[in-house]
Amino acid sequence: MQIKIARTALARGLKLALLGMAGVPAFVQAQAAAEAQAQTQVPAPAPAAQEQQPVATATELDRINVVGYRRSLQFSTETKRESTGFTDSIFAEDLGKFPDLNIAESLTRIPGIQLSRDVNGEGLNVGIRGLPNSFTKTVINGAQVATASIGLDATNQNREVDLNLFPTEFFTQLTVHKTPLARLPEGGAAGVVDMRSARPFDNPGSHVTYQLQADYNDNSEKISPRGTVTGSWTNEEGTFGALVGVSSVRGKLGVEGFETIGWTNPGLNYVQCGLAAPEGVDPFTNRPAECNRGGGGGWLIPDRVPNNPATIAAGLTPGQVIDRDLLLSLNPGLTIDQISEALMPRLGRPVHMSGDRDRDAFLASFEWLPSEDMRFYVDLLYSEAHRTNERLDVNLVGRVFGPTGLLPMDMQVDANGVVTDATFTNAQFFLEARPYIEDVKYWSINPGGTFWFGGDDQVKLDVQANASRSWMFRESPTILVNTPFTTIDYVNDGGLPTWDTDLDLNDPALGWTWAGGRVNVQNEKRVVETSGARADLQFGDEVNNVRFGVAYDRFTRRIQGFDNSPAWQEHVLATIPDDALASYLRPGPHGFITVDFDRFMRDTDYARYRDEAPESAGPNTGGSTGGISEKTLGAYIELNGTTDILDRQLRFNAGMRYVTTDQELSGPVTIGGVRQWQNLTGDYDEWLPSFSAAWDVADSVVLRMSGSRTMTRPNPSSMLPNTTFTDQSGLNANQGNPNLTPYLSTNFDIGGEWYTGEEGFVGVTLFNKRVTGYTYQGINTIPFSQLGIPFEDLTEGQQGAIMSRGGPNVATVNVQQQVNADGSLDIRGYELIWVQPLTFVLDGLGFMANYTDIKLDPKGQDADRLAGNVFGIAPKLWNATAYWENDRASIRLSYTWTDELVATGPNQQGIPYAQLFGEERGQLDLSASYTFPDLWSSPQITLNVINLTGEERRSNFHWPNAVNDLYDPGRTVLLGVRGSF
Repeated sequence: MQIKIARTALARGLKLALLGMAGVPAFVQAQAAAEAQAQTQVPAPAPAAQEQQPVATATELDRINVVGYRRSLQFSTETKRESTGFTDSIFAEDLGKFPDLNIAESLTRIPGIQLSRDVNGEGLNVGIRGLPNSFTKTVINGAQVATASIGLDATNQNREVDLNLFPTEFFTQLTVHKTPLARLPEGGAAGVVDMRSARPFDNPGSHVTYQLQADYNDNSEKISPRGTVTGSWTNEEGTFGALVGVSSVRGKLGVEGFETIGWTNPGLNYVQCGLAAPEGVDPFTNRPAECNRGGGGGWLIPDRVPNNPATIAAGLTPGQVIDRDLLLSLNPGLTIDQISEALMPRLGRPVHMSGDRDRDAFLASFEWLPSEDMRFYVDLLYSEAHRTNERLDVNLVGRVFGPTGLLPMDMQVDANGVVTDATFTNAQFFLEARPYIEDVKYWSINPGGTFWFGGDDQVKLDVQANASRSWMFRESPTILVNTPFTTIDYVNDGGLPTWDTDLDLNDPALGWTWAGGRVNVQNEKRVVETSGARADLQFGDEVNNVRFGVAYDRFTRRIQGFDNSPAWQEHVLATIPDDALASYLRPGPHGFITVDFDRFMRDTDYARYRDEAPESAGPNTGGSTGGISEKTLGAYIELNGTTDILDRQLRFNAGMRYVTTDQELSGPVTIGGVRQWQNLTGDYDEWLPSFSAAWDVADSVVLRMSGSRTMTRPNPSSMLPNTTFTDQSGLNANQGNPNLTPYLSTNFDIGGEWYTGEEGFVGVTLFNKRVTGYTYQGINTIPFSQLGIPFEDLTEGQQGAIMSRGGPNVATVNVQQQVNADGSLDIRGYELIWVQPLTFVLDGLGFMANYTDIKLDPKGQDADRLAGNVFGIAPKLWNATAYWENDRASIRLSYTWTDELVATGPNQQGIPYAQLFGEERGQLDLSASYTFPDLWSSPQITLNVINLTGEERRSNFHWPNAVNDLYDPGRTVLLGVRGSF
């Protein structure tokens, strides 16, 4: 069957499509219309039936015979030019050789991509154009991806995908669809990242590629090996091919840092701030708002001078009341308000991380072409990681800690209230030893096929299925012991807070004690599964066609926390009393003690308590125990075509996708002292239109326009039941909200590129996104019967109260839960990109640079709430790469820069104004190689240096001299050899 579309009919259809799209609010955003995978492989010959199809091509680029990095850039430029919507692609230079060592790092070379790094500097996941990472949909070969891993700082709590599970050597192409296609999976309001794994017919024949490297990190001071071998084969008839790859990494972790877990200020009582307490109110235990005008109050100054050697040596009288006059006399020059507002770390602590970062991965792909009209394939991917982290830190206690706390003397503060200098008596430190052990596994299978019908191959059917499972288990025991009380000199000069103490914190016999200490057994288990199937029917050729498709997807995630701390602690204290504690401590490598972990765990029967740990409300990483299951049905129609305007070709894509989602959420609730699992359900459906057009206004200039509507599903953690009543009348409760609606983004993009020759081009894009569906903590009043809790499970008092209000079907409950805001977030910005070969200066020389500027504008009734819930977005991003290469040698310097960003909402540590800010950060990387073409396998010696200048990652507690956390991942040097035969 052949579809013939007359040019006039196409023009008329284009006008109708534009008019129809004008009815979409705010006009809407762009589309990536090119056949992103099949048409732009490196190099990927199609079956004979496909080769007869016309290719959607703008004016040809200047063809150059290059290899290596310039070849990768050339493919990226050609793909961008031939696309209809706004897409950017990155190609492997050759099989198994991506331009970067980490997939996430490669994606930062694309405009508008913001990279989230783990504390060791490793790229984890990406956000697109001002939306958080969970708004990015990630697919491998068109099938959705979900991972169970959480990173060192447990950042994956939503729908993020940790990309460090996947070896870059297994992939040949990354495509970022910043504007949608109707046939692409929904779920990425910001965009879709499509990762294309290697297949045998990408390079017909027999090939083996190997890569061996040794890396050295100047923090871990250890050498780590890594290697990948990939082999592919196709038969002489061109009907069958197989590809297999194995990758292994034995990495070492080395991170030096400083953490505070927020900053705090004193919570003064009536006596300390000099106010008379109302009758019947204890002036020592009550801390009124009048004495703590700035909020917070997490640091409690003792009511009376404690009786210990430190306070006596400081010249204080044990038992003396610490009132307003004493505080002012001990801190001359300060007012009582300045003392009340004085900011210092809650738990200032140098932190050191060391351990293993091992990963093994396997890739297999098989293709079968029994005839010119059929093609079958199956892709398999497996990855497993074993990670350990001997995390050690020593904390200066600045928070509420038992009945006593720091007593300040000679304290000085700056204009912002940050303590810059002080002597603190009654000070105490505690060691926190937490050896994480984590195992992660991921596997996926992706079979599919393509069929061409009719002699002219004008009907094509694509079918595909997929299934994946990711599993994680992390155990993180904690051993916490305390020092005797002491007096310290504290200094904060704007870098990191420091202190001098007479205590030798590296002496196991110092007098460490369990008093105020603890041990924890805290485990976390995650299981994430996906499955799906889709079918796509195309009428027409690869340029002018109509496509219809249906899709089914299923996503499940279950998080469980386990905690056996009370039982283990009771056993530990009975087994290792204070007088035996020193024998289990050892001098450490960082100036403070560590623990003889093997002996401690063995003698306290840790393994038994770990294995018997009962389920808890949630793990210590911040997630909530519970599960979600989503089933989605989708259907779409898509029209692709070309027409001429002013004798210049215009390519267009228009489509509509309909999706309906059913959700089931489950989690533990404790009602009437009984813990049980509760199930809640929800559903929603959406229509997602999209339109894109690209007009070749000149031989080397392409203008683009796109409008669309995209969506991202709500955060599963915000929907889990976890129901609790906050009073005995059954009037107020906390619960997840299964009725949260998706985030919807209405988008419009306009831009274009000037192609300057070879791999060069200059591009600019203006984009606008209007996002609705943001959530905040609100209150819904609903009938008790809608809570999903059996009435008989309530306490007698709650049952009686509900009956007095009309019974379960009438009585209402005020439920605190996440609700959708009445408002929108407008995200406006622009992207600039310039790729320029400089062969007129020096053959093989060139550069690539891009810049993104983003502005956020909350609107609507809940605009203020939106402003306090939108964070983690850098307003400015840029990166640049300078490169030079010839047939044998190459060198690249790449720099990536991220602007300062707001990391959290306000009211941190109960201080209304306080927010966390991530500092601006740039990173310089080096990549160089030299090839010996005359030797067997043409070996290439490679040198990579990551974080060449040793940049740190830092965030601050509102003020630039109040560090919240700082991590130094160090500099990593990798030396290797790569070849193929």
